[in-house]
Amino acid sequence: MSAKTKITKKANVLDRRVSIAPMMDCTDRHDRYFLRLISSAVLLYTEMITTGAILHGERDRFLKYNQSEHPLALQLGGSDPGDLARCAEIASEYGYDEVNLNVGCPSDRVQNGKFGVCLMKEPEVVANCIRSMREAVDLPVTVKTRIGVDNYDSWDEFVHFIETVANGGCDTFIIHARKAWLNGLSPKENREIPPLCYETVYRLKQKYPEFSISINGGIMTVAETATHLRHVDGVMIGRAAYQNPWFLSEIENEILNGTAPETREVVLDRYIEYMDHQIADGVPFYSMARHVLGLYKGMRGARLWRRYISEKGPIVGANSSVLRYASSQIYGQ
Repeated sequence: MSAKTKITKKANVLDRRVSIAPMMDCTDRHDRYFLRLISSAVLLYTEMITTGAILHGERDRFLKYNQSEHPLALQLGGSDPGDLARCAEIASEYGYDEVNLNVGCPSDRVQNGKFGVCLMKEPEVVANCIRSMREAVDLPVTVKTRIGVDNYDSWDEFVHFIETVANGGCDTFIIHARKAWLNGLSPKENREIPPLCYETVYRLKQKYPEFSISINGGIMTVAETATHLRHVDGVMIGRAAYQNPWFLSEIENEILNGTAPETREVVLDRYIEYMDHQIADGVPFYSMARHVLGLYKGMRGARLWRRYISEKGPIVGANSSVLRYASSQIYGQ
């Protein structure tokens, strides 16, 4: 039976034109709330959360979110079909809009646990994981992967991986357009050193027009986003959105046909209001404030903004007055 005949279209219901990549130590619930204040339409992803953390840890700590974050996808790390199925059920109970399996992270942590990009070498395992999750929930179940790993990086091997996983019930793939090296490169280097091969992702979409294909890796501008959308269904933006979050206002206005807030100050005021409530519940100020360091990127005074928050934010008792004062430095008020 072909991959196409086994696929349903549930995963394509969400608007996938632009999404924000899962980024460890970045896209926590506070950052996602902040980004949602700038763009109402981008699809947000959690950090990768392992099945063990959900099944054996403090569940709310990992899965709690604000309702305003929708549409919101949970990214899982794991390789046991039963554990992933149970975590998908939990994600459904929490109200997530999608469950995504990480088959792209090359860190030591995933190598030791034999998941992440290691799974590109075991497509049948991935297919079984997808099949189990699909049987457990009605949510879209998607895969984020790369174009290859180590010497497992030919076009035929990539196609074999995609077809095998599709036969498990996946019709939506988010492709980081680089291969990964499990030895010799750090996770950061794996985001930068292997060359980007956008054409490989375009070629995949041409071969499988029935699949939803999103592209990820090195995308920094609205123009680049628009170019990619002429070839694939979606664009996933990573570090550019974290380091320069106001970039999303351009995405909202020019790509998603929405209306972003008129000024950064409008967003900051709303985020400060959110932070004040969170501080009252015991959340440390800097765990939230660090996400706004790039808000004024490229503007006069941005360096002072970052430095002041970085110096004063971690101090015990710091509160939103730190951000108020720092923002006054942008315009020399």
